Amino acid sequence: MKNRLLLLGLIAAAIVAFFVFDLGHYFSLEYLQSQRVSLVAYRDAHPLLTTGVYFAVYVLTTALSLPGAAVLTLAGGAVFGVLWGTVIVSFASTLGATGAFLVARYLLRDSIQSRYADKLKAINAGIERDGAFYLFTLRLVPLFPFFVINLLLGLTSMRARTFFWVSQVGMFAGTIVYVNAGTQLAQITSLRGILSPGLLGAFILLGIFPLIAKKLVDWIKARRVYAPYARPARYDRNLIVIGGGSAGLVSAYIAAAVKAKVTLIEKHKMGGDCLNYGCVPSKALIRSAKFASHLDRASEFGFDAVTGRPDFAKVMERVQTVIRAIEPHDSVERYTSLGVECIQGEARLIDPWTVEVNGERLTARSIVLATGAEPFVPPIPGLKEAGYLTSDNLWSLRELPPRLVVLGGGPIGCELAQSFARLGSRVTQVEMLPQLMGREDPEIAAAVRARFDAEGIDVRVNTKAKAVVVENGRKFLLCETADGEQRVAFDQILVAVGRSARLKGFGLEELGVKTARTVEVNDFLQTNFPNIYACGDVAGPYQFTHTAAHMAWYAAVNALFEPLLALRGGKFKVDYSVIPWATFTEPEVARVGLNETDAKARGIAYEVSSYNIDELDRAIADGEAHGLVKVLTVPGKDRILGVTIMGEHAGDLIAEYVLAMRHGIGLNKILGTIHIYPTLAEANKYVAGQWKQAHKPEALLRWVEKFHAWRRG
Repeated sequence: MKNRLLLLGLIAAAIVAFFVFDLGHYFSLEYLQSQRVSLVAYRDAHPLLTTGVYFAVYVLTTALSLPGAAVLTLAGGAVFGVLWGTVIVSFASTLGATGAFLVARYLLRDSIQSRYADKLKAINAGIERDGAFYLFTLRLVPLFPFFVINLLLGLTSMRARTFFWVSQVGMFAGTIVYVNAGTQLAQITSLRGILSPGLLGAFILLGIFPLIAKKLVDWIKARRVYAPYARPARYDRNLIVIGGGSAGLVSAYIAAAVKAKVTLIEKHKMGGDCLNYGCVPSKALIRSAKFASHLDRASEFGFDAVTGRPDFAKVMERVQTVIRAIEPHDSVERYTSLGVECIQGEARLIDPWTVEVNGERLTARSIVLATGAEPFVPPIPGLKEAGYLTSDNLWSLRELPPRLVVLGGGPIGCELAQSFARLGSRVTQVEMLPQLMGREDPEIAAAVRARFDAEGIDVRVNTKAKAVVVENGRKFLLCETADGEQRVAFDQILVAVGRSARLKGFGLEELGVKTARTVEVNDFLQTNFPNIYACGDVAGPYQFTHTAAHMAWYAAVNALFEPLLALRGGKFKVDYSVIPWATFTEPEVARVGLNETDAKARGIAYEVSSYNIDELDRAIADGEAHGLVKVLTVPGKDRILGVTIMGEHAGDLIAEYVLAMRHGIGLNKILGTIHIYPTLAEANKYVAGQWKQAHKPEALLRWVEKFHAWRRG
């Protein structure tokens, strides 16, 4: 910090001296014209000294972003001629510009990047990808002040060496023009007259050439990837969607809504994983389990002890009843009525425009891959032989496992572990990380862990599953811990360690669609075949139903309207800036944006404001006085960086903050918004009040206190 302050002081002193001592008049066109003969004579007498002083002055002037670079460039031509003037000015201007770039980086980049990390993320990604193109364009077009370019790019992630060589090349044409003009110094009446409209137009054409070239390269790449295939003369459809889960349903819905001809192909059940194996059945199970926990709390609400032993088979039948009640929303009948052609079968890509299903080949101008994800099963020796459950086959159970092992401490593992424990299973939860819910802040995870402990769940963190063995008909999980090997007896084992994208069986590998852990897509959700898009869990990066639907809008609109979108400057980039999620344990945990763990890992400065829900009137009345609202803000400002809510209905309460972050609403406006009393939503207002209390204007309040004292007489 001291070094930064010292450098800042030196720069400020140099700039002040420049203006106080009127050094600018030495960098005027009139002064240069009046001293040209003397300068040339001095150069003839002292060539090396003149070159060195001129070079140093040019570098220093540019590095300090002082006015006068244009006149100094003319002086290069006037004193040294076109050849040597161009060489000297070219290197001096690049070194000076790089100096300004490095000064801005050293003094300001860390604070700017930490404070505006989320907003600058996309800019940094663009700089990493296309920064050289953009800088080259800016250097070629003399419409933009170079000192501004130097300083602003110093705040980005561009490498200094990239900045140097691109500037060296990009400024060369303009350098020649100005140096050559300097050789005709007597005829120049103003700096503005150096660039004629024709010359300026030529620079602009040169400037946009790299961008045109990039588009041309993209076009050539697309031509190359399509080269082995014969494009159909016409297409049967505008869009084919593979997968009938959240992403596929939304893609097809949008296409039908805008009157495109669309076919949706699903090989199993409409509604995908969310309806049939994930969100819907798990929440139905959680509701029954929560009711069971409330029966145990009867005396807390003024009732005699209530006996209500869960009938597991009936609980699981209720789960199926809930699925059947929601099925019509995602049914073939509904989507057919909306104008979507629905086909049940296994889809396989034949070429970039052709999909084979049930022996029939369909063509479309664009294809959307929305094949979802499936439970990941780690290669644990003996697991397959002993048999295991996942979120896919769990729902066929009709007998409650007396002893259940849950592998995984993430959202799915935690939700199901607590539910089965409340329904009567003896649950052992095994997690290899140091805490449950590894993406949450430690105190949030600790609170969930404490609730699990109180409900009798045997939570084992820092525990790695090594093997499953069966001895005399009894099943054991062998685990590795810091204290040695552990053996956990079980009747059923539930694998809930994450989900992996469904990539096999769709012809992706044979066609050459690039995949890693997911289908690789660009910012517009295009694969390496520009007419093939992917969205939802198969493309990531978030595996939530609501993000799948969010991505589907971008995929469908970009696929259907590509020619028209060119008129607005291009396709829509998918926006992941404000993504909320929730884990439906008790206590419930909801997140949007950064938490402290994320902010610390990314070096982002923040302040924390929190409000304990156990102080909230409605929570006390409901017997749910637990949890908190925790808000991260920019230091000294009310701009929200992220929110974590833990407590009853956290997933609902977070919506106010999702809206606030999406539309730039700060805590001051939340504080100024009326919230109904008594509700849990008041907690959102009260945490804003905590922030306001911590940022009250003390100096102003002292004056106000004096004002009131004066008013009292």
